[in-house]
Amino acid sequence: MNYAVWVPLVLPLLAVPAAGRLAEALPPRLAAWLLAGTAVALAACSTVALLLLAGAGALRLPPVAALGHFELPVVGDQVTVAAACVAAVLLAVVVTALVRTARRHLVLAARARREAVAAGTAAGDLTVLQDPGPDAYALPGRPGRIVVTTGMLRALGAAEREALLAHERAHLAGRHHLFLAAFALARSCHPALRALRGPLSYALERWADEAAATAVGDRRLAARAIGRAALASRPGAPRPHAALPATTGPVPRRVAALLTLPPARAPRAPRAIALVLASCLTLSAACALEAAHDLHGSIELAQGER
Repeated sequence: MNYAVWVPLVLPLLAVPAAGRLAEALPPRLAAWLLAGTAVALAACSTVALLLLAGAGALRLPPVAALGHFELPVVGDQVTVAAACVAAVLLAVVVTALVRTARRHLVLAARARREAVAAGTAAGDLTVLQDPGPDAYALPGRPGRIVVTTGMLRALGAAEREALLAHERAHLAGRHHLFLAAFALARSCHPALRALRGPLSYALERWADEAAATAVGDRRLAARAIGRAALASRPGAPRPHAALPATTGPVPRRVAALLTLPPARAPRAPRAIALVLASCLTLSAACALEAAHDLHGSIELAQGER
């Protein structure tokens, strides 16, 4: 196996900052797709690299070599046993994290939705909880639910309530939970990807903010609703794991964007950063494929095939 297998493990250190910078210059919807897609692509390539490293090491074990009729000096001669063992351990950690993350997003989300419906009063897609503490969030699922407390309803005016609910409906309509779930799975594969969590959350909230402003036809009303809801909300209020609240992230920055930055005036994405990110993604995928092809060729050679 050649040294290309190491490249997908290193490139996220360069690609992640580039993706974060690029997302700042893009409209919210496009930024969310860029960040989630970048995380998934880098995670896939790095996981394949670990799999190839661990596989190359496994092929050097006498029982495996005997089973496949391999000539040991030929297979994986550029991958040390120590490196393969480390890769195998990291791969096991990644698989365990992926299973736990998938369970948390599937099981806990369904449980939270059932508990919210049982504890509140349902009306359409809305569930009202008898709770004086102001709070509101969306719970994904089939069907998705919007959960709001009586405290939040009292804290906002009628028009502001409409804007807040429009924000939460935008989370459900845009399937923002899938972006977060995909990212959660991706960041389990490489620690450098965790730096994209903040930018992705901000992009999703801005996406919902813009959708709410369009729904109510008033950007200032949407900004006021988001700001007042954030001020009324309890800091650190317990919420279900899968909840998508309107009051998270840098609320002052979001309010300022609603008041001063219509989508039509969004700045252009810097071409240099876009080129760096595109190069990182292309190189990561190409190196993973090259490493896989090289290992396959080594296996054929070790088996005496031509």
